[in-house]
Amino acid sequence: MFKPLNNYVLLERLAEDNKTSGGIIIPDTAKEKPIRGRVIAIGDGELQNGARVPMTVAVGDVVMFAKWAASINEVKIDGVDYVLIKESDILGILK
Repeated sequence: MFKPLNNYVLLERLAEDNKTSGGIIIPDTAKEKPIRGRVIAIGDGELQNGARVPMTVAVGDVVMFAKWAASINEVKIDGVDYVLIKESDILGILK
């Protein structure tokens, strides 16, 4: 399996609902990429002044991340598409 370094987080995108609140179905060609994901793996944390800053997210958390973050990297591991992102680009944990 893949182990991110430092403050990187490996996410699996979660599909968004393809229907509006009014019941209109949105075709796949018009949908944007989801901005929610499940944490698959995390790094050890950022190194600051010789010490590691612990990660806020944990494996299994469902998070929302910034749509246009500079650190978003699309990666394919064992034929599966993932998102590799810095923890600072995660907006919050969905409970």
